[in-house]
Amino acid sequence: MDFFSNTVALSRMQFALTAIFHMLWPVLTTGMAIYLVIVEGLWLKTRNPDYYRHARFWSKLYVLNFGIGVASGLPMEFQFGTNWAPFSEAVGDFFGSILGFEGAMAFMLEAGFLGIMLFGWGRVNPVIHYLATIMVAFGANLSTFWILVANSWLQSPAGGEMVDGKFIVSDYFQAIANPFMIKSVSHMFFATLETSLFVIGGISAWYILNNRHQAFFSQSLKIVLAAAIAVTPLQIYIGHLSAEQVAQYQPTKLAAMEAKWDTSPAGQPADWSLLALPDESTQSNTWEIAIPNGLGYILEFKKNLSEPVLGLKEWPSSDRPHMVGLIYYSFRIMSGIGFFLAGLMLWSLLQWMLGNLSSEKIARQTWLLRTWIFAAPLGYIAVESGWIVRCVGRQPWTMYGQIRTADAASQLPAGNVLTSLTLFAVIYSILFVSTLYFGSRIIRQGPNMELTIPNLDPAVAIETEPATFVPDQRPIETQQ
Repeated sequence: MDFFSNTVALSRMQFALTAIFHMLWPVLTTGMAIYLVIVEGLWLKTRNPDYYRHARFWSKLYVLNFGIGVASGLPMEFQFGTNWAPFSEAVGDFFGSILGFEGAMAFMLEAGFLGIMLFGWGRVNPVIHYLATIMVAFGANLSTFWILVANSWLQSPAGGEMVDGKFIVSDYFQAIANPFMIKSVSHMFFATLETSLFVIGGISAWYILNNRHQAFFSQSLKIVLAAAIAVTPLQIYIGHLSAEQVAQYQPTKLAAMEAKWDTSPAGQPADWSLLALPDESTQSNTWEIAIPNGLGYILEFKKNLSEPVLGLKEWPSSDRPHMVGLIYYSFRIMSGIGFFLAGLMLWSLLQWMLGNLSSEKIARQTWLLRTWIFAAPLGYIAVESGWIVRCVGRQPWTMYGQIRTADAASQLPAGNVLTSLTLFAVIYSILFVSTLYFGSRIIRQGPNMELTIPNLDPAVAIETEPATFVPDQRPIETQQ
């Protein structure tokens, strides 16, 4: 069927476009909010004015991403009622309530305290302001939790059964704690945090290379590096656990991730494909570079190779994912970036231990700083690639094993969907260019090193009682 007359294909493309665009913004806000909690906490603890200026500077990028995330996220959710109405009717009792929790519990919490975090400097008690920052970070990450609960449930439905085309929930908490939930939430949490760390580190490296506020941004680079020491290896490990989970619950997706067409029987370890050119027409790989027995040992070392690793040919074409090449290379891009970022962390850690990251010497580490700049957008690419694997690899199911994508789509005229898809593409392109412009403007302007520091009493410890302060009576615009 021609793509432009296929309502299901156009609806899938529209949702993919809106989801991929929307994902760019909360990925940064959820991780950067934790960074803001760290630097503001350091300021209250040490009274070092640089930490205060860090909190003020990075919060500008935070609110820019927050605004675009809100603008792009709402249309994405509305599509469940417009383009995917049969799906919403079938699973709305659970899926709809989870999205409602995300809006009412997480988004409202984040938005409610955002104004205090941005404009409360010098107007509220510093500890109250810090509490607002913590609530913003908690709300942002709670939003991630509920979204991943909803998507994980689609990957591994639990807590009820389909009755006459409608999912009836029998155990709400079992549905929330579905088999995919814990690892999915953990994997996404560390993905957003890792992405944010390397964005902040890349921007810091750019300033240092350009001889702007070198001592100031060497601080942020070291904070990022200290966090990355824990985050990057944990993300790789959790990613491995997620792959094992896919092998257990979604073997068709695993076969597509590895472009594996033929089954490896029990007792015979499967080869691990490094690079290949999948050809769906011949159900084979045109060429392939593989490590003998590698996949079997990676995925099944705990099972003593007691189970076969199934190939795509085990399922009819209608019951397995297509676009195998996209799934295969998206997985390798995600994994490769994860190992690259871990390698950059180790390189940076070595230079730190050698004393080469001091404010006096860090500018000499030209190639290291350039690599940090290069790494800044890689987290986004890894996250988007991971979601492609997660959602395209789930096909032909919207709700795995229960509702087919073809049955989940609304029966709309293809021309209408094509029109809305085109409008989304145009509007989101404008938003993307505008965000890049304003973001680059914030970065070019740099931090305001002349900001008036709230008058904290250094003799008053944050652990014992709130610090005294003098309210800032200047207009908000002057403070920013």
